[in-house]
Amino acid sequence: MARVTVRLAAFVAFIAMQVTLASAAEIKVFSTVGLKSVLDELIPKFEKSSGHKLDVTWSTAALLTKRVQSGEQADALILIKSNVDALIKDGKVAPDTETVFGQAVFAIGVKTGAPKPDISTPDALKQSLLAAKGISYSDPATGGASGVYIAKQIERMGISDQMKGKTKHPPSGGFSGTLLISGDADIAINSKPELLSVPGVDVVGPLPGDMAFTVVYAAGVQSSAGQADAAKAFINYLKSPEAQAVFKAKGYDPA
Repeated sequence: MARVTVRLAAFVAFIAMQVTLASAAEIKVFSTVGLKSVLDELIPKFEKSSGHKLDVTWSTAALLTKRVQSGEQADALILIKSNVDALIKDGKVAPDTETVFGQAVFAIGVKTGAPKPDISTPDALKQSLLAAKGISYSDPATGGASGVYIAKQIERMGISDQMKGKTKHPPSGGFSGTLLISGDADIAINSKPELLSVPGVDVVGPLPGDMAFTVVYAAGVQSSAGQADAAKAFINYLKSPEAQAVFKAKGYDPA
């Protein structure tokens, strides 16, 4: 009888494994590179628990949005909320799948151990930027949220001409904090989590006063997704307590 019970248990386990394998999917994901540090940690956890596999394409949210608008197909889109909203309006994202899962403030960073500039007020930040040997932020030409916003703020401060010669942009898909480590800049401006993702970078604080800016991240399932259910499961996972704990540890705030 014991031998029969063991065989039955093994058979049940085998059937369960076959069901899991049959339901496993490969999920094609377009994700903003701003979330790479946290998703690199979360994706293996989700894959292990779900049995699904994720194939991720990284770029700026703006460039990924353009790719979807031009006809490219993915399953899950992990972008900035304004991009997801635009794609819903265009019929590219199923409206009932939009999920807001986190947000991040734009902040100032310096190399660990370097003097921290005065950023207590917008005018103090302006003087610190003028005094810097080099500053780094994402290239506005790529459409990245931080680069576009910071370029507008520099123009608003009336120092665009003074900044041209000492502004450095990281390579596409890179973080501005890396230029602090290389010595190409002594002030970097990026989202707080992106600054924290670069070893050897200290966050001085958020942009001051009315310059303060928070980017809100959202996800959605692309219309006509081949793996819509699996994509939705992944998006729901981003709101789970396990995932939210990782977001918090990486410098993101709940949305």
